[in-house]
Amino acid sequence: MNAPRDPLPETGTETYLFASPHDGHITWLTDALGRQGAVVVLPPDTRLVGERIALLTPAAVFLDFSGDHAQAASELHQHLKRDWPELPVLATGVSAEPASMLAALRAGVDDFIDMAAPQTDAANTLRKLLDRRGALSSGTRGSTIALLGARPGIGVTTLAASLSLVLHDQLAQPAQVAGKAPGRSARHGVALLDLGLPARDGLLYLDTQSSFSFVDGVRNLRRLDQTLLHTALAHHASGIAVLPLPASLAQVREISHADSVALIKRLGEFFDYQIADLGGFSTVDFVAQTVKEAQRAWVVCDQSIGAIVSTATMLKELRARGIETDQLSLVVNKFDPHVGLSAKDIAERLELPLRHVLPARSAPLLGAASRGEMLVRIARNDPYSQAVAGLARSLHEECTTGSVPAPAGTTHWTSTLMSKITGLRKRSTQG
Repeated sequence: MNAPRDPLPETGTETYLFASPHDGHITWLTDALGRQGAVVVLPPDTRLVGERIALLTPAAVFLDFSGDHAQAASELHQHLKRDWPELPVLATGVSAEPASMLAALRAGVDDFIDMAAPQTDAANTLRKLLDRRGALSSGTRGSTIALLGARPGIGVTTLAASLSLVLHDQLAQPAQVAGKAPGRSARHGVALLDLGLPARDGLLYLDTQSSFSFVDGVRNLRRLDQTLLHTALAHHASGIAVLPLPASLAQVREISHADSVALIKRLGEFFDYQIADLGGFSTVDFVAQTVKEAQRAWVVCDQSIGAIVSTATMLKELRARGIETDQLSLVVNKFDPHVGLSAKDIAERLELPLRHVLPARSAPLLGAASRGEMLVRIARNDPYSQAVAGLARSLHEECTTGSVPAPAGTTHWTSTLMSKITGLRKRSTQG
């Protein structure tokens, strides 16, 4: 093993690390990448791996999955994924050995180099991968908004779907498109992460079908790009993307919370906004990790005693996992001004800042749903639709300007909304 693979590379060239005990494979890759940089052998010792990466700052790492090296390569990949998650990792092998290709696929590497193919293919594959990574990392990230609900029935899914639709429509307006920050052109639109319970209600409300689930997204995390997202994700007629839980919730147990949050983080590179519906989601650890990753986290609660008690319990569990109150804000949903419990009272009981108040409009919402429609699209002047539109406008302003939201009690649209609700109730009782 005397190939020129251990000395430091010359100045001005990229460095690539290669974990392989096979002299012939090392020579092949060194020749294939000769014009792009120097190949340095990566020792199998994980401690030395970290030292070598820190010293050389490689552009990518190659792992030899051929023959009986697949197990060792898989273990090393797990180490790299944990400690150096941003570092591109490619597998090498021979297409005539399906087992090595399958092992690499299961390990979740970023791409595969077939050493039975022309050497130019290796250079092209590497260049495309690095260009794709560079294009994604050059832009600013989209915003993730997590909507939390302690129990089903509070209206989180309806709000999440409605907010996604209204945000998407607002982004499509010429003034909003013209005002996009530089570097955001690679992303577009809104994605609804339909992760609430009952499962896949977001799809149901949007009258949309999907065969690609959140679990599928986690399993294909390393291969996510614009093409895959465009072809695999379900899209509502409006254009918003929808990623639901799988039809069989047993599949959720097959993925880790860390990988699930990694998917949410990765999707932020492709969409302006992600609305994560976590209403009724029972796994507090996942909710806590998602809140830490999200730019906004709204706790949705209504005026019922059951919802308030359940929400207080959820908040206690989140705080026990390191979530501070200033990371959360309250959205009071289904608000009826004639009930003796005000939105401010609920906020004080839950020790959360009051962010938004949405009116109780169960009859119009149910009527729209029975026709397979969303109220925010067929009745834009309805108080609920206008409240969601105001919420979406303020959210977009906050995320694009970095401004701090005003308390819900001081916003102009809240007082206007309440006067409209009161007027509607007066007319209905007089009629």
